[in-house]
Amino acid sequence: MVDEAGTRPGDGEAASGRFEFRPAIVEMVQRGASDLHLKGGRPPTVRVNGQLSVLPQPALKPEELKELAELLMTPRQLKDFAERKEADFGIGVPGIGRFRTNVYLQRGSMAFVFRAIPYEVRTVRELLLPAVLEELAAKPRGLVLVTGVTGSGKSTTLAAIIDHINRTRRVNIITIEDPIEFLHRDQLANISQREIGTDTLSFGDALKHVLRQDPDVILIGEIRDMETMDTAIKAADTGHLVLSTIHTTDATQTISRVLSFYPPHQHAEIRMLLSTALAAVISMRLVPRADGKGRVPATEVLINTATVADNIRDTQKALAIPDLISQGGMSYAMQSFDQSLMRWYQDGVITYEEALFNATHPGEFALRVSGVSGTSDRTFSDMQGGDQR
Repeated sequence: MVDEAGTRPGDGEAASGRFEFRPAIVEMVQRGASDLHLKGGRPPTVRVNGQLSVLPQPALKPEELKELAELLMTPRQLKDFAERKEADFGIGVPGIGRFRTNVYLQRGSMAFVFRAIPYEVRTVRELLLPAVLEELAAKPRGLVLVTGVTGSGKSTTLAAIIDHINRTRRVNIITIEDPIEFLHRDQLANISQREIGTDTLSFGDALKHVLRQDPDVILIGEIRDMETMDTAIKAADTGHLVLSTIHTTDATQTISRVLSFYPPHQHAEIRMLLSTALAAVISMRLVPRADGKGRVPATEVLINTATVADNIRDTQKALAIPDLISQGGMSYAMQSFDQSLMRWYQDGVITYEEALFNATHPGEFALRVSGVSGTSDRTFSDMQGGDQR
């Protein structure tokens, strides 16, 4: 729906003083930005390495954004937006790339956020993610949750796991996404990608029927409610590998969030189900490189060992996930955020200031850097084992 005119950045603005979408999206890609923000009264704004920067273009007008919506959205999407005041969809701009798009209202006028999606799916190793993710991709069953704040690399990580499965296993993969971001082509695996609103009406509708589609692997773009979580846990518990994301900051908060979907009288039952269905929680933070050339992932990894499962199901004990992660480094390739950050810092990839800013326990991190550790400090106790990041 976007034209293929060979407009150069700035041509449209110089000629007419009006906003033109293609030059803005081209400049976004040329700058290596992750996101493009458009809203009335402000010039287009891009996010590069986590920081917002205004493009040298005129401030947008509400009518220009309305025209853009009519250009990019189908009649059905426009109708849904008029009813719901929000919309998510994917677009492809010929010769430039694919973009996940969100349109919403602010102060009564439309606003957009475009997230760049690479054409090529990068591998676990190319993304500098822990090698244990490849082992998780080989599991025949279990629930793998990838967590983090918005923009922390959850979708990219999930795409890398799916890509690894696609290249190494003869399985049937069903994805349910809102919208489809990365495009996967069949390799060893058979992949069916379903988009909410286009291929199915909702996550709930898709999940009601997914088990009849003979899946080995199910990817759920995001778990947002009890119904979706319930299906994910039960599918994992009955012999499927289920991959999904949750907007939580670490493994402890993730397990608490899972429980929060359910009423208190069901917590004991859900703890029992989760203790057997969960395979791992992978939590993400992106940290700027010291050389200014992008960001690297700081990654917390929780593997559901027998000890972790006992802690999850025991309603009489508080969750002790950080201690269990520290204790599981050597044997199970678990790691905390602070261990991941310490390795990047020791290798000179990130600065001390960035490591400290992103650390879960900045005080303990600073002491460890200075060579001091307390007798109760197990945060870095297993750092000598493996090459996890």
